[in-house]
Amino acid sequence: MASELAIILNILAIIISITYLILHRLRLSLLHQNVETEPVSIEALNLAQKLATTLPNSVILPQNAEDFKKGLKAYWAEQESEVIPACIVRPRTVQELSTAIKIFKREYDDRENGQDANKGPYGGIFAVRGGGHSPVPGAASIKGGAQVDLRYLNSVTPSEDGKSVVIGGGARWMDVSRVLDERGLAVAGGRNAEVGVGGFTLGGGLSYFTHRFGLVCSNVISYEVVLADGSITTASADNNRDLWKALKGGSNNFGVVTKFTLKSFPCGKIWGGLNYYPAFQATKLLAAFHETIDKMDSDDFSHGAGLIITFSYLPRYNLQILGANLASTALPENPKKWPNCWQATPFSSLWRYWSTCKVQTVTSATWEMANLNMGGRRQTFGSTTILNDPATVSAAHRIYTEAFSSLRSVNPKGMAFSIIFQPFLASWARKGDENPLGLRDTTESLVIVSFAVNWDKRADDEFVKSTVHLTLEKIEAFAAANKTSHRFRYLNYCNEWQKPFESYGEENWQFLKDVSRKYDPEGLFQRGCVGGFKLDIEKRARD
Repeated sequence: MASELAIILNILAIIISITYLILHRLRLSLLHQNVETEPVSIEALNLAQKLATTLPNSVILPQNAEDFKKGLKAYWAEQESEVIPACIVRPRTVQELSTAIKIFKREYDDRENGQDANKGPYGGIFAVRGGGHSPVPGAASIKGGAQVDLRYLNSVTPSEDGKSVVIGGGARWMDVSRVLDERGLAVAGGRNAEVGVGGFTLGGGLSYFTHRFGLVCSNVISYEVVLADGSITTASADNNRDLWKALKGGSNNFGVVTKFTLKSFPCGKIWGGLNYYPAFQATKLLAAFHETIDKMDSDDFSHGAGLIITFSYLPRYNLQILGANLASTALPENPKKWPNCWQATPFSSLWRYWSTCKVQTVTSATWEMANLNMGGRRQTFGSTTILNDPATVSAAHRIYTEAFSSLRSVNPKGMAFSIIFQPFLASWARKGDENPLGLRDTTESLVIVSFAVNWDKRADDEFVKSTVHLTLEKIEAFAAANKTSHRFRYLNYCNEWQKPFESYGEENWQFLKDVSRKYDPEGLFQRGCVGGFKLDIEKRARD
């Protein structure tokens, strides 16, 4: 009897072990199915297999569950991690990327000739991920298509004379500042360490040095680009000049940029940090912001930078906290004191909880910004632009606070609901190379108003997005009635329903369309490549 029981137990143990192995393998094969997805089409499966066969060391299929899952979790916003591709392509060289683009182009042509190229909720064939810091689902990911991840194209190579630096399209700003800090150099670059160089620069780019050199895009000497036909070309002032200009704010509508050559300049440490204030200082903080903008064009403010004020609301605690980011690219005479430019503003005397302002490296400053809103949570943005009119700025803040009541009633779990104000002076628009953003003729100081919201639960997605949308519409309605609105929408802060290219003005928008038709006549990067903001070019009939 004992021996029979032992045999039965051994058999049960074997069955349990086999069952566990089967379930474990099944779990691994389904790890990437962490959201509801439509079945992957035969076309997508065939495309993934073509890529894996042609680039065997650079393609990750869902069967490689752990690597595949890690690739999905590399996004800043949780929503992007929930968009599941058929495969992940990680080119290790520009030539490999070129090969992949040629495969995409053939697939695109076949679909255009035979069937609708737009399949699934996001459409298209492939998406390109640089830093993966957009909150828009499908901005750098694709459901059931090929996700191109540029992470290996992340080199940072300063020139011997220190006047330029070549940066890979897959680099993040932490990669750039880390190399340049060691050499006493800097570029007009991002203020958040985790943001990718590619999408940020192609969208315009605000930096600690905008007041001196203009937008980041206006400091790009040249671009290395893989075009729709897979060819690798250079766009500069002397070569493909129209493409060079179009890439200065035209986003991903013309090709995949694999290298950016940016102007660099001597720079040691900078002064800067964050000041935190209680809610009762809101009126004084807004007044200080408005007054300081009027001073920022003076010689005394030639190195004052980074003015950003933020109002954040935490519904769970019914708590408001205010912040002001200040920076100076010239150090104070006494490192324990504020630079003269900031001492002469109301910020120096405004009572605060505490301040982190100090002398630090650019890398340290960008990490401080990154740590304010780390990845792994649900995120959304939204943006508008107004004139530096105190009544309109105050109204924007008031409309934002009125949104609190709806948030209190729903209380989305883990939410932080923030409105952000930062200046853009008319003089800044005319510094650096010309771009198609349509701001060079601006004569008044502007204020870019944006929302940054994060929360925990997918069930709250639509409520949060609709709240941001409605709040922005109310701000824009007030500004329009007050004749203090401005057409410009800063692409990098826009939500998916906004139209930044239309805000560049009709002439610039048409210029971008013309350049797209010239370098991508069949529209691969309009309909085959998803993500980002498209130019709304009508599909052209084939000959």
